[in-house]
Amino acid sequence: MQRTEILAEFDRYGILPTAQRIEIAGVLLAKPQHLSAEQIIDRLRVKGSGVSKATVYNTLKLFGERGLVKECVVDPERLYYDSTTVPHHHFYNMDTGELTDIPQQAIQVTGLPEPPPDFHLDSIEVVIRGRGAPPKDLA
Repeated sequence: MQRTEILAEFDRYGILPTAQRIEIAGVLLAKPQHLSAEQIIDRLRVKGSGVSKATVYNTLKLFGERGLVKECVVDPERLYYDSTTVPHHHFYNMDTGELTDIPQQAIQVTGLPEPPPDFHLDSIEVVIRGRGAPPKDLA
């Protein structure tokens, strides 16, 4: 994603652009992907960036709160940031830590209980945990 596209996204989501935020977004929004904060830090370091670990974590929290990225909690110790923000499901490889997208329409959820009063369901997103390689073509 080019700088102008990142700035347009920041404007769309009400994010004040700073040099560090633009660097972090450049890594995370380069393509549809799932990255942990540590993976983003590693990629920034390879590019010669001096962005601090605290700045990366704070920026990712801001991006998640504003809706620019989606936080994916796959287990209590792993949080990934997903550049695809439309509702969809995931395969989670417990051996490698890799997340693979599953299109929303590929899974049908039925038999949901009656929600509590004044509860509005926004989305249902399934994480299928396993080992080995998930199917490559799910579209």
